[in-house]
Amino acid sequence: MIVRMRVLLIVLLSTSLAIAGNKKKPLLPAYVLKARTVAVLIDPNAGTSATSPLANKTAQEDVEKALMKWGRFTPVMDTQTADLVITVRKGSGKIVQPTIGGLPTNDRPVVVQPTDSGIRLGGQKGRPPDSTQPAPQDTSPHPQTEIGPSEDMFVVYEGHVDGPLDRAPAWRYMTRDALHSPNVPAVEEFRKAIEEAEKQQKSKP
Repeated sequence: MIVRMRVLLIVLLSTSLAIAGNKKKPLLPAYVLKARTVAVLIDPNAGTSATSPLANKTAQEDVEKALMKWGRFTPVMDTQTADLVITVRKGSGKIVQPTIGGLPTNDRPVVVQPTDSGIRLGGQKGRPPDSTQPAPQDTSPHPQTEIGPSEDMFVVYEGHVDGPLDRAPAWRYMTRDALHSPNVPAVEEFRKAIEEAEKQQKSKP
């Protein structure tokens, strides 16, 4: 009798584990699938490369253009009105590199971007709210040694929250040339992740 009970418990436990294993973890949070506006920022922790000072700015603009071409999201300048906040950081291929810190990397007085349907105009006076970007008056340009990932980074955070970049990201993509123009593989991978998450959502009973 005791042996039978043990066998039964083992079978029940194995069945429970199998059922639990078959339950796929959601690929993306629901707020990502519902999002329609996005603010693209340069990673506030990234310094400005002395050899390629416009690398992060270019990556930021390339991501915005790729998002507009996709058509699912509308880039906005104000992080407080954005459904999602995306940070980008161009890799240098080196883990340690000299950079310039203290520059207002996300201060964008005017944005003029040609699109398929016309021209996108925008502006951001001062630092974006809740972006954790140091205020210009708090810092001054200075040389520094930066230690970080050598690959390009594309990180997605939830919008409409206090300190979005202080929270756990919803999705992250980091690899060599992830922000390479003009195709911007990171945006394409994000599109695939959303499509897969939507398929998963539809398949639920």
